Amino acid sequence: MQRIANLLAVKDEKVLLLQKPRRNWYVAPGGKMEVGESIYDSALREFYEETNLQANNAHLKGVFTMIIKRGEEIVDEWMLYTFVTKDFEGVPYEETREGILNWYPIEDLKTLPMAEGDRTNLVFAAQQKGIQYGTFEYTEDYELIKETIQSSVE
Repeated sequence: MQRIANLLAVKDEKVLLLQKPRRNWYVAPGGKMEVGESIYDSALREFYEETNLQANNAHLKGVFTMIIKRGEEIVDEWMLYTFVTKDFEGVPYEETREGILNWYPIEDLKTLPMAEGDRTNLVFAAQQKGIQYGTFEYTEDYELIKETIQSSVE
């Protein structure tokens, strides 16, 4: 099972998003965890590689199982760990091989093109306290079939 970590930067009621070229969908910077790497280290490393920003004081905001189905058959499954930070240093790239980086008002998370599970995840990460847990089931074309969400606040 693949493990993915991403990190959402929030500043002045805006979020830093990466527009991916394949679908033109917006995502939080992140990517695949390396063997033996912690979810925290992975989120910081991937964020730095894709943004040129050093994240400080990042907090875990979500743990999700992502499932791709063909009919009733599961054809792919991965885990997603989402972090958020309001403390970072550096000057962000404008564009990388991964896509185009830009700051967007938090409210735009509700309307920008993205996977619906990402929308649920990122809106929570940007605006809510606590941690969100869930499972998102998609078709092979990434149409959301079902989402199951729970959250906790310490």
